[in-house]
Parts: sequence; structure tokens; C-alpha cells
Amino acid sequence: MSDHHHHKETFITKYIFSQDHKMIAKQYLITGMFMGVIGVFMSMLFRLQLAYPDQSFSIIEAFLGKGGEGGQMTPDMYMGLVTIHGTIMVFFVLTAGLSGTFSNLLIPLQIGARDMASGFLNMISYWLFFLSSLIMFLSIFVHTGMASAGWTIYPPLSALPQAMSGSGLGMTLWLVSMAIFIASSLMGSLNYIVTVLNLRTKGMKMTRLPLTIWAFFITAIIGVISFPVLLSAALLLIFDRSFGTSFYLSDIFIQGEVLHYKGGSPILFEHLFWFLGHPEVYIILLPALGITSEVISTNARKPIFGYRAMIGSIMAIAFLSTVVWGHHMFVTGMNPFLGSVFTFTTLLIAIPSAVKAFNYITTLWKGNLQLNPAMLFSIGMVSTFITGGLTGLILGDSALDINVHDTMFVVAHFHLVMGISALFGMFAGVYHWFPKMYGKMMNKDMGYLHFWITAISAYGVFFPMHFIGLAGLPRRYYSNSAFPMFEDLLHINKVITVFALIGGLAQLIFLANFFFSIGKGKKAVRNPWKGNSLEWTTPVEHMHGNWPGEIPEVYRWAYDYSKTDDNGDLWGGQDFTPQNVPMREGEEEF
Repeated sequence: MSDHHHHKETFITKYIFSQDHKMIAKQYLITGMFMGVIGVFMSMLFRLQLAYPDQSFSIIEAFLGKGGEGGQMTPDMYMGLVTIHGTIMVFFVLTAGLSGTFSNLLIPLQIGARDMASGFLNMISYWLFFLSSLIMFLSIFVHTGMASAGWTIYPPLSALPQAMSGSGLGMTLWLVSMAIFIASSLMGSLNYIVTVLNLRTKGMKMTRLPLTIWAFFITAIIGVISFPVLLSAALLLIFDRSFGTSFYLSDIFIQGEVLHYKGGSPILFEHLFWFLGHPEVYIILLPALGITSEVISTNARKPIFGYRAMIGSIMAIAFLSTVVWGHHMFVTGMNPFLGSVFTFTTLLIAIPSAVKAFNYITTLWKGNLQLNPAMLFSIGMVSTFITGGLTGLILGDSALDINVHDTMFVVAHFHLVMGISALFGMFAGVYHWFPKMYGKMMNKDMGYLHFWITAISAYGVFFPMHFIGLAGLPRRYYSNSAFPMFEDLLHINKVITVFALIGGLAQLIFLANFFFSIGKGKKAVRNPWKGNSLEWTTPVEHMHGNWPGEIPEVYRWAYDYSKTDDNGDLWGGQDFTPQNVPMREGEEEF
């Protein structure tokens, strides 16, 4: 790699079409943050509609134009906002923002590689993601309306262009955007897998990898297995829409007109969609769990508890995630015996998830806790992972799920367990590795403020939501004023909306902190958190190839914190031993 220094980098090769994994990670992060602002802003708009269905707001008219005439949202516009909000947050913020940013940043740095296996493929992967983000963003402004079939885009709403205004061009752009996104995701995943398998430095056995790398590695494998299935679902949907096939349609009537479709089944689409859709939850969650493992161990100044059990649980979650998709479909007229099989596999996932939760708690136990913002978000992530997971036991059971299916209970469950948990994991990662990305420190006090407002608001939104769901309030209804039995629930919706608005605005603290710190932040030292993994051995100033001179050799695992000798004294007089420090005499390896 030393021959890299003879050509001068231009602005374009350094910042735009960069093949350096650290720059690509920043591109992913900032694109993901831009999409996140749009996704959160949409949710704030439709929360206003849910809490105050009959009032008019000038902000709704200002931003939604025709869909918010007189300051009141139309049902079609509400459906469109919910659809694009879900799509953006699941795919463009949490999938790309987490995997794209942190897999790119950390895989080469933590395994001791100069860069990704293919820098060119990495660059193409980002620019395809950027293109799909752009198409999804522009589809919001289509004259006939954005895609409006829910983020799961079930047919026939998504399969018949004439079904509703949002089934036209907006839906077509949604499908094109997703197809490009899947191509980007697959390129990224293959790159991550090859890099982890082939480019580890001398001494970096698989059992010495930090848990972050294990999480990114397994996540990439799940992505390669399941994303092609969503691509096939989207392609068949494009055929149904544009070429008159009948994969998902049969015996359809619209406004008295009998359509020619025969023999298809919308249930087929649900199978294809959820075969990606459930692993997708873990594609989002596992990187966040990996980041949390690293941050909690570093800031508790203790070795992670149960390292091999943690790897085993990541693998078990990955395997089980591909055999549970039917739990989204208990009300499709599924054979009850098949329902019981999916119930069994779903409840099994609780075991590796509990292993992770208990191991985090045990790592924290009696640790020398450094409660910086990254640590707080990691602990918050463990909290939301547990509380969100508990309601999963109800939804995973076919007999219990039928009562609350398609109510706000489901919305509350998955927002806590995958939305907020993954978001907290992402925030923890940004606060923890910001010094590595930008060579500056983020403001700690703003970080604390950001954490507490966000954490309280998140529970303020999704805790009461479970109860209105248990009371039967359906999801995706833009107003419940037609149902007298739900009138008493309106004041709870108002409480939820107040918390949602506060929580949404609190993200401005994070954005201000982030961009201010890039320019004016305090200069970071090489190893600000006193961590053991290899990325803290690289110089603060970014360079091609990550290390000047030789890549360090690895002699131990990444979690030798507070290690003592036979007399109970700390080895070397400090409470951490980086991976590139050789084993001392009489020291045993964990």
C-alpha cells in the first residue's frame, strides 16, 4: 500500500468517489442522518393528525400542500406519510446508517486490514445507496402522491396502479428505489464477508475478533441470504403492475369492473416479503448489539461476560431469524398447526436474546462504570431491547397475537425492540467512534441532554401505545372519530404526540453537537476511551492504509480490561491491555 502516496488526491477522489472505507463510512452516516431527519419529521406530522384529528395546523398545509389543504391531512396523505416513514427508517436509516457506517468504519480497523477487500465495490455500493435514497426522496413529491400501501406494500393496493392515488407513479418509484437499495446492500454484504474472512492481521483468530465484527459479519450473511427474496417479491410486483401477470392478484373488482387477473395470491407476497422482513429486523438489531457489547465492556472496564456465548447467541439469532417469518401472518387463514410451528420457533429466539441481555447486565455488574453518552445509550439500548422483547412473547404466540394483530400494540412493540434499540445502538456508536471518524471529541453535556430527553420521550411514546393497542385501536387509521368506543383513548394519543414532538426536536441537539464538533470540537487523543481493540492503535489523522508502517500483530482477545496478576495488582499498572501487546510471563489468555 506504500505506493499509494505518489498520486495527489483531488477533492473528487477524496470526498466524493472515495474508495477509502473511512470516508465511505462518513458518507453513509451523513446520508442516513439526512434521511432520518425526513423520517422523523414525517412521524411528527402524522402524530399531530392522530392526536388532533379535527384541528387544522398551518404547518401541515405548508409542508403537505394538496394533501393538507386547510391545514387538515387527507386520509391518502396520512397513509403515504406512514408508508414512507416506515420505509426510510427501516431501510435507509437503520440498515444503511448502522451497517453501512459501522461495518465500513470498523471492519478494516478492528481486524487489522489496510482497507476493504474491494474499495471499488465499496464505493459502488455507497453510490447505489445514494441513488436509491434520492429516488425514494423524490417519490415524496410525485403529483399523484407517494407510495401508500404501508411500508410492507401488500397487494392489491401496491399491485393495482388504479387502486388509489398512491398506487401510481409513487409506488413504481418505491419499487425501483428498493431494487437499487438491495443491489447496494448485497454488494456491501459480500465485501464485508470477504474482508472478515480473508484480511485479518497476523494473530487475529476468529475467537479474538471484537464482538462488533462478529455482529457485522453475521449480519452480512443474513443479508446475502434474505435480501434476494425481497428483490424477487419486488420484481414479481413490477410484473403484476406493468405487464399484466397475476402472481399476487385474483378475482379483483374495482368500482364494479371485473379485472382479468386469475389465480394469483396476495399471501404469496406476504411469504416473500416477510422472509426478508423478519431477518431484516435482525440485520438492523445485530450491529447495534455488537456496538453495545464493545461500548459496555470498554466503559465498564471489565471483560465482556460470556464472549463465546455472545458469539453463539448471534449465530443462533441469525439462524432462527430465517425460520420465524410466519408469525407476521397468523391472521392470514394459516393452518393452526403451522401457526404452532412458527410460534415455537419464534419463542425459541427469546433464548439467545436473553443470553445477550443477561451477559450485558453481568458485564455491568460491579464494573467501574464510565457513564459517558455512548455508555448511557448502550445501557438504554439494553433496556429497550428487554422491554420491547417482552411484548414479542405475546405477539409471537399465535393464540394471543390474533387479539392484538394490526393494533397499535404491534407498532409499540416493534418500535421499541428494533426502532429505538437500533437507534440507541447507532447513537452509542457515533458518540464512541466519533473521535476515530473526525479526530475530534463530541460535547459531553449536549450528549447527556440528548440521551435523557430521547430516552424519556421514547418510553413516553411507546409505553402508553401498548395500552391503546390492547384496547383495540387499529394501526394506520388516520382518525378514529368514527368509532365512539375509542373516544376515551384520544387523550392518551395526545400524551403520545407531546412526547413524540419533544423527542423529535431533541434530535436537533444531536445534529448540532455532531456538526459543531466536526468543526470546532476538542481535538481527540489517539485512544480517548482507553480501549483495547486495534482501531485505537491507528494515528488520529486519517491516512490511506490506516497504519503507517507495519500492521500491528495481535496476541490476545479484545477484552483484557482490569486484568490482574497473581498478587491482585493490575498488569502494567493500567486497567487495559491493547490487543497488540504480547502476552507477559505468567499471564493466561482468556
